[in-house]
Amino acid sequence: MMRYFFLAAASISSLSALAAGPAVNPNTTAPTAPLAAPVAAPVPVSTAAAPVNSSMQRTTPNQPWIGVTQTPYGPMMVQLAPPPPYRDYQMNRILKPEEKKRWLQMAMPMMANMMQMDAREAMNYFAIKHKAKPGMTFDEVVESMMLRANQVNLKFVGSNLMWKDFKGVLNDDSAPRIEVFSFCDIAVARDLLRIVPEMAVFLPCRITVMEDADKNIWVMTLDWDVTWLDMAGKNMGITPELRKGAEAVREKMDSVMRAGVNGEL
Repeated sequence: MMRYFFLAAASISSLSALAAGPAVNPNTTAPTAPLAAPVAAPVPVSTAAAPVNSSMQRTTPNQPWIGVTQTPYGPMMVQLAPPPPYRDYQMNRILKPEEKKRWLQMAMPMMANMMQMDAREAMNYFAIKHKAKPGMTFDEVVESMMLRANQVNLKFVGSNLMWKDFKGVLNDDSAPRIEVFSFCDIAVARDLLRIVPEMAVFLPCRITVMEDADKNIWVMTLDWDVTWLDMAGKNMGITPELRKGAEAVREKMDSVMRAGVNGEL
């Protein structure tokens, strides 16, 4: 989960390098090259910690930390400097649909290789999954998962028995058994939401147990891989303690899945 949040955040900091024109700051001299279209003045925004380019210098109190740059798709907000201090649980600004669209238009070239993949293969990159060993039943997999989750202090917070709705609501008797189980590490969740409240859209952590077309049982989840930060070369406001907690959650989730597919408990 965190890897894709950080990937999106990192893309924002790299988009300015792709922009057609320089960032506009009202307290500095305007760029000599004319812009293709009028650009709105930067608006200071109090927000949660955002990715910071190591070459940026902290602005003075009278200088905004967010500005506007011209791109082939229209003006875009860019970060000019480290953000101002933020409070715990402080929500970020609302992004307008037009701004999101421009951001995606700029990000798409960076994802060209992914976009050339078949959708099945592309989604495979977002998942970490294990196949249950032969002889394991669906219920045995789930039981072992629950016991291991209790051992590693992952709180079980709910389930979605999708296959029952397929049958009861859609009258679909051909669908295999699919169940989604939700877990939460309360301490890590709290610390994440203190820094970035929008992380709530990824919570709680979910593990899916499902049968495939050949009645094999699979256990899978969204990949919580924070080691991507090492390749990015920046921590993006994530403290060492929080990173350690996120890594521990990934290890716990993987332990729960492996216990399930191997029938360890």
